[in-house]
Amino acid sequence: MSEEQPGSRASRYTVLPSITISTPIVHELEIKRSRFIGHALRVTAEDEARAFIAALRKRHHEARHVCSAFILGPDRDAMRSSDDGEPAGTAGVPMLEALSQRETHSQPGGTAVRDLSDVCVAVVRYFGGVKLGAGGLVRAYSDAVSATLDQTVTVTRQRMVLAGVDAPHGEAGRWENELRAAGFHVQETRYGSGSATLVVAVPDDGRSSAAFTERLASVTAGAGHVHTLGTEWVDLP
Repeated sequence: MSEEQPGSRASRYTVLPSITISTPIVHELEIKRSRFIGHALRVTAEDEARAFIAALRKRHHEARHVCSAFILGPDRDAMRSSDDGEPAGTAGVPMLEALSQRETHSQPGGTAVRDLSDVCVAVVRYFGGVKLGAGGLVRAYSDAVSATLDQTVTVTRQRMVLAGVDAPHGEAGRWENELRAAGFHVQETRYGSGSATLVVAVPDDGRSSAAFTERLASVTAGAGHVHTLGTEWVDLP
């Protein structure tokens, strides 16, 4: 039942909560009189990230630097950073490192997973008159990113196969209820003139598809047949 997703090897990854699509997380650190104001926003495209950074530069036009980093895509194949005038490698690179190496959860056995993506961070620096040196800047920008991300929780974004199951009108309600009771997410039931179609979102991980097919056969006594309607990415509750 799984449908190939061109360009995406991962079937799930970690993102910031949906509220951060419109409202960034903001957190400020003061280090030797310099203010480091971290911002984190959920984005889905490079244009969105660059627009966010440009808006911060306009809002904080008196700041010395607005350094940034972002990671995009389920496979995290787009990673960019900018020092914005700080000495090369002291701001953007450590910020990107803090993003790419952030542990989001652990697998059985304690293996750390680092899969945070679709995120843009920017750190606005107001210079306080005391130079921090290269090492001090690296720590300051890295800490600003980590402290900002510490202000929120993350969520898992899962690729789902949308499975269509055609059902007689008289059986659609029962099939839907039994599938829901078994823990499957029935998005909707579409009623047509001759039959109904249950639309079920199933995690695109192979195991879930097999479990769904098995349960469907039991619920429908073999009468329910699956056809794939497509795939979509869904934030898990």
